[in-house]
Amino acid sequence: MAFLLDTLLKNAVLLLPDGTVCKDAEVGIRGGEIVSIADKGKSGETADTVDCGGNLLTPGFYNAHAHSPMTILRGYGENLPLMRWLTERIFPAEDKLTADDVYYGTLLACMEMARGGTVSASDMYFFTMAMGEAFSDAGMKVNLSPALTCSDDSRFDELPICKTMGELSERFAGHPLVHVELSIHAEYTTTEKSVRGAADYAREHGLRLHLHLSETESEHNECIARNGVTPAQYFENCGVFSLPVSAAHCVWCTPEDFALMARRGVTAVSCPTSNLKLASGIIDSAALMAAGVHLALGTDGAASNNGLSMLETMKLFSLLAKYRNRDAAFITPQQVFDAATVGGARAQGRGDCGTIAVGSRADLVLWNLSAPTMIPCFDPVTALVYAADPGQVKMTMVDGRVVYRNGEYKTIDSERVRYEMARASRELW
Repeated sequence: MAFLLDTLLKNAVLLLPDGTVCKDAEVGIRGGEIVSIADKGKSGETADTVDCGGNLLTPGFYNAHAHSPMTILRGYGENLPLMRWLTERIFPAEDKLTADDVYYGTLLACMEMARGGTVSASDMYFFTMAMGEAFSDAGMKVNLSPALTCSDDSRFDELPICKTMGELSERFAGHPLVHVELSIHAEYTTTEKSVRGAADYAREHGLRLHLHLSETESEHNECIARNGVTPAQYFENCGVFSLPVSAAHCVWCTPEDFALMARRGVTAVSCPTSNLKLASGIIDSAALMAAGVHLALGTDGAASNNGLSMLETMKLFSLLAKYRNRDAAFITPQQVFDAATVGGARAQGRGDCGTIAVGSRADLVLWNLSAPTMIPCFDPVTALVYAADPGQVKMTMVDGRVVYRNGEYKTIDSERVRYEMARASRELW
């Protein structure tokens, strides 16, 4: 018998792109794509049927700024401001890491993210080949990028990152899950010559760019002192913003910066938990939204956040925006949820992701509506933004493949990951 569908998700409460709720629905999946959304009993034949039990089915989260291997540094550099945190704790620790450490640290991050409903990450780090293999093995999506740093007069094509980019592009060419892009770490860790070269390289190879932007007040002001312009204006002058760009943090961006970013289509990726923990500041959400900047959300790394929960990120972003603007109605739960889903997918260049719709990839999360904090559920989006926790995730699916269900990891040997992380912790610290 030829089956019309690979998988049928039945008896589901669907959260549709416009925020409406569809009860007792069926979602048909074929080739990793949603091919049908139907009322009960109206779908075609299927190879595999999953009874959702009347629970809530939503798009997964797209973590638009992460450093996944930093799970191995969780809790290591506490109670320090950003620059001291980096120079005194993190950079010396990272010098000890091996490719194996990064591989298993990435798998640990995948475990945490899948358990919390995250299906994809935009990830900037090193030992990127090991990271890509980890995401691929875990069956999860990633926009993978080594980070450009440069302190001398070298051209971009003379730097090790250029060779790394070639190797990554060859290994993951056409990969359905792993997309390769290029990162510029920040203005203060690079030179104008290397940044211009990176922009030229990305333009030549059709790559997206990922960078840190105005994360701290000192970074922002020192760039003005060095270059006479803000970091955003600096990257514009270097030709970076003529490309698809995701800019993480943007805490100290000015209204003029946001207007520039909106005009250029740059996505601002807010990481509120990390920004607060490092006392970096609070993003000017009013200026960002008034300018019409594309918004996505990220966790940053587990060393600066201690967790990789997009649920926490959504709630904190919303609360900070309301408080900063002294307006309880400033931002809606739907706007925040969209930033964590379709906004993050857009930032990754995954135009067919982030929604439950025919033609979208089947990156889906099933939430337990019987959990105490989901009762009563007047509005599912409000419940997810303000009340849900990772323990309410019953299933996470990436491209139609189940990676996590009812406490079990379907693609990751979780005991091996725990063993390797314990070994690495003993050896490193």
